[in-house]
Amino acid sequence: MTEASATSENPTVGIVLISHSRAIAEGAADVAAQVSAGAVRIVGVGGTEDGRLGTSLDALVGAVEKVSAGAGVVILPDLGSAVLTAKAYLADQDGTEVMVADAPFVEGAVAAAVTASGGATLAEVVAAAEGARDVRKL
Repeated sequence: MTEASATSENPTVGIVLISHSRAIAEGAADVAAQVSAGAVRIVGVGGTEDGRLGTSLDALVGAVEKVSAGAGVVILPDLGSAVLTAKAYLADQDGTEVMVADAPFVEGAVAAAVTASGGATLAEVVAAAEGARDVRKL
């Protein structure tokens, strides 16, 4: 798990990136943290404890706890079991307001981080992440 933490008097929406690969999750979290200039709590979590591909509900729970600052948390899964793990988290969680974004992984993470860094609401951050689906590269 990698973490970029924010220090701010006004809490921002936290972001958790969950992937099958720890390297992918951490790399995307690093990119998103840099574009938010450290203003947003972002954690990348992925892989199994022994370094294989996979996802972990326990790791996701810990990541949500780390980024939660009172403004809610967005979870961005990559695919397959990461989506299922995020849905399982939503089914069991209570307390922190959490939403899962159906967004492209890296582009959605960057859009979410930039939007959250401006003090946006949880719904606005999710919308920004999901809107990244329509951004053309070429």
